[in-house]
Amino acid sequence: MKQLFLVFIGGGTGSIARYLISKYLNNASTSIPYGTFTANVLGSLFIGIILGFALKNNALSQNTVTFLATGFCGGFTTFSTFAYENHIFLKSGDYLSFLIYTIGSFIIGILFVFLGMYIAK
Repeated sequence: MKQLFLVFIGGGTGSIARYLISKYLNNASTSIPYGTFTANVLGSLFIGIILGFALKNNALSQNTVTFLATGFCGGFTTFSTFAYENHIFLKSGDYLSFLIYTIGSFIIGILFVFLGMYIAK
């Protein structure tokens, strides 16, 4: 039961953080949803740091990892919004933004997980 509560609180906190970033960075005048992109990239960096630190130092308790990685990062990042925004690009025929956003999100997201793991060393 404690694990569920940690995921609940962490996820809510992460969701609020994502909402605030999206509110300030997503702009109708630009084609790329920078808020979602930023949340997903930062979430990749955060989870890399959290799990890298936990694996290297064994200094984080399972409860802390559950709260931060599963809860906060799970609520902070969002694949469903990413998928919807790509749907909008395709539906409107904006294939260039679709390619930039999709490929950029995957490549930079994966690189930021590695960067987070490296930072945790």
